[in-house]
Amino acid sequence: MKPMYISINSEKTGANLKSLFKNNGYSVRDIQSVMGFENPQSIYKWLSGRSLPSLDNLVILSKVLYTTIEDILVVDGDVVFLFFIRNNLR
Repeated sequence: MKPMYISINSEKTGANLKSLFKNNGYSVRDIQSVMGFENPQSIYKWLSGRSLPSLDNLVILSKVLYTTIEDILVVDGDVVFLFFIRNNLR
């Protein structure tokens, strides 16, 4: 079996965050306030795809945006479920 390679597409994840902010009626300043950031630089980096939120920040975002971390991140590549791998290795 070939190894599985996946990566998080930061640009598409940023675009997804923009859409989620808009759909929930949040501005960057609103998210900055909720996250307790002194300035919005980190959020703008997420939206532009220059960086990704930390795991802690993804948990907060998922709660604020009423969604899951999986629905925030955009993954490139195939994700194979563990039960599928187990069944095929037997």
